[in-house]
Amino acid sequence: MRTNRTISALGALALGLTLTLSACGSDDNANDTSTSQVSTTKHNDADVDFASDMLQHHAQALSMVDLTLDRPLDPQVHQLAEQIREAQAPEIQTFAEWLTDWDEDVPETVRDHANAGHDMGDTGDMGESTGSEMPGMMSADDMSSLEEATDSEFQTMWLEMMIEHHEGAVEMAKAEQQDGQYKPAVDLAADIEKSQTKEITQKRSLLDS
Repeated sequence: MRTNRTISALGALALGLTLTLSACGSDDNANDTSTSQVSTTKHNDADVDFASDMLQHHAQALSMVDLTLDRPLDPQVHQLAEQIREAQAPEIQTFAEWLTDWDEDVPETVRDHANAGHDMGDTGDMGESTGSEMPGMMSADDMSSLEEATDSEFQTMWLEMMIEHHEGAVEMAKAEQQDGQYKPAVDLAADIEKSQTKEITQKRSLLDS
């Protein structure tokens, strides 16, 4: 009898361990399901918001880069401005292509108005009506102040504003990595976070030099 009780107890212990391990396996599978939601073909609202907002965000950054032309800036600052142009112009095209493929509207940007021949005042108004609430987005007054800054003020003002602008882009990129579904968008968000974090460090170094 004692032996039978011992065997029964061992059987109950084994069953308990089996159930515990099964429960852990279920948790792991739940985590795997969350990870597998990233898709190379499907997208969600977070992806649409990321592409639409970052397109406008990048467009304003390029308008800020345009303002560096013909300014007497340090060579490192000019190089950084061109680095931003070379990186973000193709990304704007990518965002537009995604939105088109998803049958979503491609938003107008400050550069649409600038290319149509409007002055920077109109461009600033456009920026305020198409996303000034986004993290790091400059207001119309900010853009006007930057354009009207003296040569001696411009470089410091540009670096400070671009740091704020990049910090906003990093925040948006982190949100996409957290909530997005479309893998190319999530991957691009990771690249943006990495590259713009590096550029923030470069700008801060230039301000301190």
